[in-house]
Amino acid sequence: MTRILIECTYVFEHPEVNSGIQRVVRNVIRNLDAVQAEVECIPVVFLRGRMFRVLALAPLSGRDLPWHSRMRVALEQLRNDYWMWHARLERRWPMNRWHNARRALYMLCKLASLSFTLPLRFATYASRNHVVPERVQAMEVQPGDQLLLLDSSWHADFFPVAERLKAQGVGVVSVIYDLIPSTHPQFCDAGLVRVFDRWFDWIAEMADGFMCISTTIRDQLRAEIVRRRGEAVAGQIWFDHFYLGSELDLADRPGRIDPRLLRLFEAGAPVYLMVSTIEPRKNHAYLLDAFERLWARGSPVHLCIIGRVGWKCEDLIARIRRHPELNKRLHVFHKLNDRGLEHAYANAKALVFPSFVEGFGLPLVEAMQRQLPAMASDIPVFREIGGDFMAYFDLDQPDSLAALVERFEESGQFPALRQVSEWRWIGWREASQQLIARVVQAQWQQPLGGAPEKDEQHEGCA
Repeated sequence: MTRILIECTYVFEHPEVNSGIQRVVRNVIRNLDAVQAEVECIPVVFLRGRMFRVLALAPLSGRDLPWHSRMRVALEQLRNDYWMWHARLERRWPMNRWHNARRALYMLCKLASLSFTLPLRFATYASRNHVVPERVQAMEVQPGDQLLLLDSSWHADFFPVAERLKAQGVGVVSVIYDLIPSTHPQFCDAGLVRVFDRWFDWIAEMADGFMCISTTIRDQLRAEIVRRRGEAVAGQIWFDHFYLGSELDLADRPGRIDPRLLRLFEAGAPVYLMVSTIEPRKNHAYLLDAFERLWARGSPVHLCIIGRVGWKCEDLIARIRRHPELNKRLHVFHKLNDRGLEHAYANAKALVFPSFVEGFGLPLVEAMQRQLPAMASDIPVFREIGGDFMAYFDLDQPDSLAALVERFEESGQFPALRQVSEWRWIGWREASQQLIARVVQAQWQQPLGGAPEKDEQHEGCA
């Protein structure tokens, strides 16, 4: 029997992280029992240069995270806050006037940061070298196994292990969520760009096939492989895609909904929702521009931003903190749990999503599956997902979003060609089945050498 080894190292080591890729990994692993195929699916992690079968992806019930994991989480948050503080200080006099002053500030801050970066390195090392017998079990590979790199494997350091497995007859399949660090490096942290580029060069050599999360990314990926390795090599690699599910898997966990969020929706005003990490490509500044136009014209609409603070967003965070509408018609939640997010989806007027570039757009699917209509930037992958059920605006003109909101508020009719009540999408159970089925199919048909001949629009719909 063919075995598919599904790599989930980052989620295993960072169970507290709840962004897009982490949602995908958790939900696929959770729904593997639904896969109906002549194949055994085994979650695996790479620790200390070895591969282990995962017995429990999350820490066991009733047990806290080990001390080094708790320490790492706290220090990572401290590091992010510290450098955001440095960025704000850098804009003040005399740093904003003299290069030497900025340089002196940086050197002092860098020296002071050793007080937490050294403990963070120790905690990270301890976490990576800590094996919990109750959660993992050592295992050996068999010729014909397929290693499916589902997690954010560019964060991992298992290149030698994966190369050794391939030499033992294991196939390598990589899930590609997007190519943004390569195609749009201006939106990413410089360190991530370097790490991702190194990883992509490696995976372009190692992978027998690729699974993408949309046809848009599948086609971009194939073009990039052709550019880097040539058409002949690309023709020996198979490329396919699957679609993501829509349930919030942590919504049933114990925890209260933020009282500020409850008060926001109890007030009864129309609330427009933005859900994403705060980072440049998500384009929150465009949202503020559009809603400031609405507020200047006396509109009662509220904007609610939900998402953790990411990178390269110091100016935006400063703009939000000093905004005259903050906690009036502008609301921000950085640490909302899934229960709170579910409540927001259920009570908002619409989702607004102005990203410059995406691999999929998971919040759009989460919102629309809950009958919350969505307005989004007019980019190819959103057209692929939303079709005629979504309203689109021009990223060059914030007034185009403002006009959509005004039209919705005045008419009560959402400005899309088709009603969101008619829209359907798959759940994580079906997404997991689709992923595994297409990987198995590819083993029989490889090399595919490209995309399927025909694409069904909205084939993710059920």
